[in-house]
Amino acid sequence: MMQPIVSPHVYYWVYGALLALTLLTVGVAFLDLGPLNLILALGIAICKALLVMLFFMHLRYSSHVSWIVAGAGVIWLAHLLIFTLSDYLTRGWLPVGGW
Repeated sequence: MMQPIVSPHVYYWVYGALLALTLLTVGVAFLDLGPLNLILALGIAICKALLVMLFFMHLRYSSHVSWIVAGAGVIWLAHLLIFTLSDYLTRGWLPVGGW
């Protein structure tokens, strides 16, 4: 199977986007947005992960099987995040000291 040749300019643009998103993450960390901080930080992290997966892991030009495997990994990560956040967000429901 022939892989397309990607111009180095594409990688420079992706690198610039990743750098900009990292600076945006740092900037948002200094803002007090309440519960929106977590949502915004996770959204930026998802964008950065997608850029890395599509361009540096060459998922954009790969077969459908690679997309299915990557999608399964993303679904598994979503399960881990959902169950971890459900535990973290419900810790305040019980009074300190237990029952």
